[in-house]
Amino acid sequence: MDRITKNSEQEQEIPFMINSMIPYADDVDNVDVYYEESLRNTQGTRRKSLSLRRNVDLTLTIAISDTESLGDAPISPKTALVARNDIDETPSLPLPHNLRRNSISMPSGLNALADLENLRLKHQMNTQATVMEEEKTNSTPTNSVIDDTPGTLTISIPDPNVIATHCHKIEDSDENDDFEFSGRRKKGNLFRTKRRASIAPLPALRLNDKEMLASDFDTYSLASNQASITSVNSVASLLREKMQAFPQMIRKKKRETKDYKIKIFVIMMFFITVFLISYAYVGYHRHVLTYSYFEKIKFNSKDRFIKILSHENKVVMSGQLGVTINMDSHPFHCLEDRRKQDGSVCIEWNGVARLYMNFKDMDVFRCYTIHWQALSANQFPIDCYELTRDNGLWFGGGISKNMEWSLSTKDFDFSPYASGDAKVHQFGNGVKRYFINSIGVAIQVNEKSPLHLMVNTTANEFCLKAQNDDFTFVNRLTPLPELQYKICTTEDMRSLHMLMTQQSLWDGLKEADIKMLHTLIEEPVWQIPHQNQWDSINETTVYNYSEDVIAMGFMRLGHILVSEFWQENIGDFTVDVSRFPTLKETIDVLHRRGFKIVFTIQPFISTDSENFKNAVRKKLLIYERHSERSIPALTRYKSVSSAGVLDITNNASIPWLKEKLEKLKEEYKVDSFYLDLGTSYNLPHYYQCRQTLDNPDMYARLFTESLESVGFLGVSTASRAPKPPAFLSTLPINSSWSGIREIMTTVLNYGIIGYPFILPGAIGGDYALAKSKTKMISFYSLPQPTLPDQELFVRWMQLITFMPAMQFSHLPSEYKSDYITDVAKELINVRKAIVIPLLKKYLTESMNEGLPLVRPLWMLDPHDPACLSISDEFSVGEELIVAPILEESVEEREVYLPQGVWKDGIDGSLRKGNRWIHSYKVPKDKIAYFIKLPDNTRF
Repeated sequence: MDRITKNSEQEQEIPFMINSMIPYADDVDNVDVYYEESLRNTQGTRRKSLSLRRNVDLTLTIAISDTESLGDAPISPKTALVARNDIDETPSLPLPHNLRRNSISMPSGLNALADLENLRLKHQMNTQATVMEEEKTNSTPTNSVIDDTPGTLTISIPDPNVIATHCHKIEDSDENDDFEFSGRRKKGNLFRTKRRASIAPLPALRLNDKEMLASDFDTYSLASNQASITSVNSVASLLREKMQAFPQMIRKKKRETKDYKIKIFVIMMFFITVFLISYAYVGYHRHVLTYSYFEKIKFNSKDRFIKILSHENKVVMSGQLGVTINMDSHPFHCLEDRRKQDGSVCIEWNGVARLYMNFKDMDVFRCYTIHWQALSANQFPIDCYELTRDNGLWFGGGISKNMEWSLSTKDFDFSPYASGDAKVHQFGNGVKRYFINSIGVAIQVNEKSPLHLMVNTTANEFCLKAQNDDFTFVNRLTPLPELQYKICTTEDMRSLHMLMTQQSLWDGLKEADIKMLHTLIEEPVWQIPHQNQWDSINETTVYNYSEDVIAMGFMRLGHILVSEFWQENIGDFTVDVSRFPTLKETIDVLHRRGFKIVFTIQPFISTDSENFKNAVRKKLLIYERHSERSIPALTRYKSVSSAGVLDITNNASIPWLKEKLEKLKEEYKVDSFYLDLGTSYNLPHYYQCRQTLDNPDMYARLFTESLESVGFLGVSTASRAPKPPAFLSTLPINSSWSGIREIMTTVLNYGIIGYPFILPGAIGGDYALAKSKTKMISFYSLPQPTLPDQELFVRWMQLITFMPAMQFSHLPSEYKSDYITDVAKELINVRKAIVIPLLKKYLTESMNEGLPLVRPLWMLDPHDPACLSISDEFSVGEELIVAPILEESVEEREVYLPQGVWKDGIDGSLRKGNRWIHSYKVPKDKIAYFIKLPDNTRF
């Protein structure tokens, strides 16, 4: 053993290499120098191994037979070789390259695991003192283990049949490891790192009486060596632990698999919970059980709440459909035979009503169709929408009683939507089933629906109802009431209005019609004044009036409008020769002076007229319902106390009337006609036409369309924009300050619903009443008012100067005042220089798209909140803003200018837009107007 110890201090060998940088023990004396060289030659070829350079086989197994005693006698290589051959005849293999230092190999001489187990248990009974004593007596420990039992000695040499595992990285990043990946040597043991105490030390090999490899380990390694009796014992222990741990590993894998499934389940439950919470939140704010049947629409079929969303997913309209349906009634999908083939969604409440909803998408322009069908006689479909400020202001529907600017500020119960006298009935003479909201949503109701409207400012509701009655919607077009309309949305109300009212007015237009349209804009309309007596108008009156117009000298000659009293009886369609004996010559003179003659005609035929008998005989009149067609239905209108009405749906009526009008034009050279059609309420109460009318307002439309070839200047009633050059006239206006405000509101409202050309009535008013009548007065022939107050006349004329057309009854010269004359001259010059060019410029736009010539301010800037509520300002096109004075004895007002730079029409100063001008001074002879300058104008 002394020799073994001595030789081990001279020559040593490492059992495996790390990155080919561990030195051979017999070749390197100075290890530090070797490492420096190895770092410089890491890419070079590896040197020959010790076994090759010594030409010997170092893979040996040495064993002692049971009868031999080890003692202190040295073991020669020859003896070791003989012993190895006795144990195993398998040829030996060289020591594997890069064998891990702590790797444990199965010895070739292992016969039974039981002997190894006994050896390990016997060794564990040794005390630590014995281990320390052996450490003192043996300066260099070996891998040989001497047991107390004689003849049991095993020297552990790696099995040549077991291939060692290459170490590619340093485990556990131990601070006491001898080497790092960089190849730099760390301070400490050269051949061994400090490992756990359970790992056995390296074996010592002896060959040719020299120790070739010795374990150089510390105290921990010694303890580990004593704890692991032999390499065989260590392997046996390792195998047993692995075998014992195998079931546990299987259970662990199962447990890991089970844990993996649990984690997945928990994650899924988490996402489901988040989804449910989010859904509940959305449902709370958008009404529970609300479904999106189409894009940008939310509808709850049970409670029938509906919300229309804009392109930015903002609510622009909300309300409730089918208000009268019981909340306990549950809907279901319609049967197959009740569904439409156009993709509509069909929902039905059994025995109550059926609802169809459809959707049409045109990029940013979207329309949703709502169609209700009542299924019982006492069921009337009603849909109500909110009128809150957050949902914008509603406009449209024409004018109504009290002449409010916005529909949102009105308050009235359900009323039939039909033309009438706004002083008596709910709606005025110009109607159109079109309503628009300031935030970009519009409603258009089908004309076949028996429409009733209600606005309740207390409940903030705007409601539509379908209901038949005994007059307005007496003609039941369907067995039960049906309500059909469409809701359209787009980016803003201006572009929406252009899309909804878009209609070409050029179709069938002749060059003469275009010329007439320009003359109505450029030249005034002169209405011959009349009194209560039908004979107050005669040939002398017409002639003298034309002379007065010419005498003023500063106004262009235009159209002389003669009322219906040019005939002896209403409906004669012939000139009363007793009052107009030389009318042909008079008209010829007026033509040479530059005037144009316009006669007023009506569809009413007085019972005193010879034409009444002729029309009854030919069955040309509207007849009584549920009676023979030979019995005419009578009505009253203006000065006529009893009159029949031409049945415009009778194919024989139009030729009969056209023949008389053409003869009149040919004989008297009449230029055009003005159609005084009355309103729907002027029809006989129990009217019945040969062809069923959708509603009473269809009568005026058919009458106008049938006489387009005759040529007319204007109409008194309309439910659709008449073909140019016809203008829609306003209702007769009372000569008062309230009347001038009505003119302002009427023109703007008619422009919104699609009537671009408005004839705003006579300056100063059409009649004079001390107080409003509560009963129907439209059948009276109201007299022309006496000369209005001077201030009222001036303010009225200032307003009309900027309207599409000017109409006079009283002349400025009647005041015999230079002040009135000077004001009139200045206003006429403003109209010629500024207004008329702008009206002609925007004429094409109005003809193409139905946009009005006179517009509310929100059409200039629909996103400006201030423009929505302003009802006492307007614009001509997009380049002129007018702020008239509409109150008595007022000479200042608040003026709002939209964005841009504006030139003051009074003093010529520049005004910055998008702001209010407070206490703006407006003298009595001036009107505030502002001209927009180019966008690149520097302020």
